[in-house]
Amino acid sequence: MSRLSTTLTMPKLGLTMTEGTVSKWMKKEGDPVKSGEVLYVVSTDKITYEVQAERDGVLLKVYVDEDGSVPVGADVAVIGDEGESVSDATPASSEPVASKTETETVAAVPSQIAKPLAKGKLRATPKARKTAEEKGIDLSTVVGTGPDGRIKNKDVLEAVKKGPKASPVAARMAADMGMDLSTINADGRIMKADVMAATGAVVRQEAADSVVPMSTMRKIIAQRMLESTLTVPTVTYDMEIDCSAMMELRGKVKAAAAESGAKVSYNDIIMMACSRVLQEQPMCNCSTDMEDMTYIMHSSVNIGLAVAVDGGLLVPNVKDVQDKGLLDIAKGTDDLVARARDNRLMPADMEGGTFTVTNLGMFGVDSFTPIVNPPESCILAVNSMKEKPVVVDGKIEIRTMTTLCLTADHRSVDGADAAKFLARLKELLESPWLLLL
Repeated sequence: MSRLSTTLTMPKLGLTMTEGTVSKWMKKEGDPVKSGEVLYVVSTDKITYEVQAERDGVLLKVYVDEDGSVPVGADVAVIGDEGESVSDATPASSEPVASKTETETVAAVPSQIAKPLAKGKLRATPKARKTAEEKGIDLSTVVGTGPDGRIKNKDVLEAVKKGPKASPVAARMAADMGMDLSTINADGRIMKADVMAATGAVVRQEAADSVVPMSTMRKIIAQRMLESTLTVPTVTYDMEIDCSAMMELRGKVKAAAAESGAKVSYNDIIMMACSRVLQEQPMCNCSTDMEDMTYIMHSSVNIGLAVAVDGGLLVPNVKDVQDKGLLDIAKGTDDLVARARDNRLMPADMEGGTFTVTNLGMFGVDSFTPIVNPPESCILAVNSMKEKPVVVDGKIEIRTMTTLCLTADHRSVDGADAAKFLARLKELLESPWLLLL
């Protein structure tokens, strides 16, 4: 006896999550599926997460196209036995599916909710819109056969067979000018230059530019960085430190750490030292609330570590660093970095950060200005470690040096306080035994 088919719904990956975007399908309809295999990738305003199959079977139906967004709990796909039929009708539990071109996301809002389509706007499935853009079809010329005249992908494909092919730019230009594409002479696909020539405009020969849509992650990064730049008045402070003692410490604990399954990095030592300084200077660990005109003084030091992943940047944070030893910090960062690169982070890993460390030293960068990650007050940039001649006790010696760059929100951290922060951090990193006191 065959099992009942299993309907997959959009998972709730965090308390504030209200919708998710299917950014990529790893399987297509009709493909066999095994339990534990990655089926699709979900993107939210905070993370990218790989959803695994919970049973063996066949992917019978996909309800949400790539880049489509649906509320938490809405049907996404169906897994069943081979040969089992599934109705093509949209499931009753699903809300209207909107592509990311039909939604608006707002930076720093916990939940990104798809807004309803404006009245009079063309109704089309995400796949139909994508095909129309790729094939250069003006959707206003396509007759939809779906419910209430909604344009389906097959409608666009029929239009492709019947009409001339044009690039997306050419199709938009022709539509704006009220021109019928069938009246434009072109050698093959109608391009921008063909439309311009048909209007009598002077055509300037130029290489065709490509338009690449932003991924969900890139949209969020762009929005948050713009928000930070426009709303947070910041100043960046640089200070050079001697890395000799820090290098010696790492060398001595490396073997012991390996036995416990941890790999101590310079970032871990810096995070430990930062937690001490942040406790001593709580304004560097606070958040500014301009609506209530208050400072939120965080009781915990939750330090985020910027992790480069394919297509973007994630900043998961180690919680309660002030209560952890060096090995526990190292294990925490190792776990977060591994899960970030495997798309296994949960929203809780990204929430609650009070301070961020970002390191580009491995790329040979000598100095850079990091952007504060709201609602945090500070972010610390770590740069390359290089041997330099320095004066020590009146003598020139070769020491390994690096530059730390602290960007601070001037609403909460004054220049003198930022300087004190760096001076104390320098003291702890150049004499790390002070962390034992």
